[in-house]
Amino acid sequence: MNTVKPDGIALFCLTPGGVALAKRLTAVQPMTCLTREALVEEGFLAFDGSFAQSVQQAFSRYSALIFIGATGIAVRVLAPLLVDKFHDPAVVVIDERGKHVISLLSGHIGGANTLARHLASILGVDPVITTATDVNEVAALDTLACQLNARMLDFRMAVKTVNQMLVSQQRVGLWWDESLADEVSRCDRRGFITVSCLDALPELDALVCITLRDTLPELPLPHWKLVPRRIVAGIGCRRDTPCALISQLLSRQFAAQRLDPLALKAIGSIVVKQDEPGLIELARAADVPFEIFSVAALCEHQHRFPASQFVKQTVGVGSVSGPAAWLMSDGHLIGETLREQGVTITLGVTH
Repeated sequence: MNTVKPDGIALFCLTPGGVALAKRLTAVQPMTCLTREALVEEGFLAFDGSFAQSVQQAFSRYSALIFIGATGIAVRVLAPLLVDKFHDPAVVVIDERGKHVISLLSGHIGGANTLARHLASILGVDPVITTATDVNEVAALDTLACQLNARMLDFRMAVKTVNQMLVSQQRVGLWWDESLADEVSRCDRRGFITVSCLDALPELDALVCITLRDTLPELPLPHWKLVPRRIVAGIGCRRDTPCALISQLLSRQFAAQRLDPLALKAIGSIVVKQDEPGLIELARAADVPFEIFSVAALCEHQHRFPASQFVKQTVGVGSVSGPAAWLMSDGHLIGETLREQGVTITLGVTH
């Protein structure tokens, strides 16, 4: 899922008035500004080819696009590029006099609503937000998932169903693991009904459960499990260990701790494994980062874990999975290290 980053914004302007407004915005919000070659000045780049070609290139490179100009122009140039709200970048349109800041695409997951509000505050105007949950002043499941960096099975259908229920003023409950209470308390939960106990549910039409657990008790109503990405896995392995084996052992580790596999946030290993095919494939399949640590960084924490002389002679440090998990989780490890078939896996939880 996409999120707006301060250094991931491309702004397009086509007129002198657009250039002037872009300069006002970039004084407060860093971004890459592109315009016609005739209008280029310091701090601006010329379109690479035509306007449409430049937009096409930026669409897959930047997390957010801003257009200063007519909404119709933006719609026409973007139309052939659109995929869906789960993958498209945030798109905001501003008229060249800076009176209207319109969240056009990917308002929730892409972050266009948040970006529009931010830009409107710079210009001292009201943002134009049209998403149903926002205009009805209730939260949205996709926004909640972004705020928690969480995953869900059949996410598209769940978002469609739950958001429609919220704007229709149906009773949607929200329950969460106690360990996640601080994080959930900072999220937008408007419209949800707080549920404190799964064994004594209030009258509800549906329920969303925020949890790292692999299973929930049987529940007598439609419900969805929203799983924050919090679990990291330090992994060591022999050269050319198949991804299928590593994945199988990692799944066993998750099952042993009763954790949902969707909770995986990242895997990590030593620098000599940065080109290990099985680990690269695992990270790609799970859609998580593959973090690499130097021998020196791992050596700082190897004293905390049982050491292998063979591993030390091979890679320069006596333990890989434990120190890697320690570094990724700031020392919050869970369970015992798995050691099997030349693979070691240590889990940690981030807070």
